[in-house]
Amino acid sequence: MAERLRLGIVGAGAVTQVGHLPALKRVKDIEVVGICDTDLPKARALADRFGVPDAYTDIEELVEYEENLDALLICTPSHLHEPHIQAALASGLHVFVERPLALTSAGAQKLVKSAQRRERILMIGANHRYRPDVQQIRSFVQSGELGDLESIRAWWFTARAGRVGLGWRQKKELAGGGAMLDLGLGMLDLALWLAGFAAVERVMAIFPERGREKGVEPSGTAMIGLAGGVSVHLDVSWRFVGPGERLGLAVRAAKGSAHINPLAIWKDFHGVAQDVVSSGAHSRETPFALGLRAQWAHFVAAVRGESPAPSLQEQVTLLKVMEAIYESGEQGKAVTL
Repeated sequence: MAERLRLGIVGAGAVTQVGHLPALKRVKDIEVVGICDTDLPKARALADRFGVPDAYTDIEELVEYEENLDALLICTPSHLHEPHIQAALASGLHVFVERPLALTSAGAQKLVKSAQRRERILMIGANHRYRPDVQQIRSFVQSGELGDLESIRAWWFTARAGRVGLGWRQKKELAGGGAMLDLGLGMLDLALWLAGFAAVERVMAIFPERGREKGVEPSGTAMIGLAGGVSVHLDVSWRFVGPGERLGLAVRAAKGSAHINPLAIWKDFHGVAQDVVSSGAHSRETPFALGLRAQWAHFVAAVRGESPAPSLQEQVTLLKVMEAIYESGEQGKAVTL
């Protein structure tokens, strides 16, 4: 591998435009050498905007004509993740893919085996884990300073307008699910990660019938019981009526609590609750941007063999839990795993 990791990007949609490319401009160890999209003018305009040399119409062209590629970033519609990852791995490339890894847990397991067999790094977009505010909470949970974990609440609400231009997300055969998969998967990952991926024992979910579009849910709620008595509560919606997007996480433990947006970490000091958040240096970048850039740094370190990549089996677990959530919602009763 060259001194800088040579990266190709598959998909020129919103997450590439407003998320990855701005972050990658600030990662000195990565050089973006090409972008492909079925809409070539869009790919070309995006490449020109961010100083990327080449634009292509499909993944085969990108892999064939870009010499010495090291990795691909895959930001295509969800139903294309599995074939695009398999194509990248077959070409000997490392892969960073936006969630979900696949539409099913069985598909995800196949990808895990392919990556292991070919000894390639496969990393899934989980930038919430890398947010500095979440990292502070994680350190307090892991150290035991907040006592035994009891519950985690996670929510993500967006307005309908935020999904108007993304028609494929509202088609079940292309997206795999609606708001619960689109928004809930990332928050479920964050909650289970904070809980140390304790075994999931049961799931109960509710999807309001009103507002269903083309077979996908615009909102949903799930309660998840973990081994050891920890509970996880997920609440998501594409149709939030309020002052802008809302993303949050709250942790309750035996000796303290914590939440983000804004960050606060409360501990019990002889019967008095005190916020023990580290003041630190203030950054002008958003937690989202900082988290994304930190995950890219981890990806580079993993490719170079300097740091282990996150467990891929966790992604299989996430999709199994998500499948149980949908099963519970359809049956109207709790599902035991």
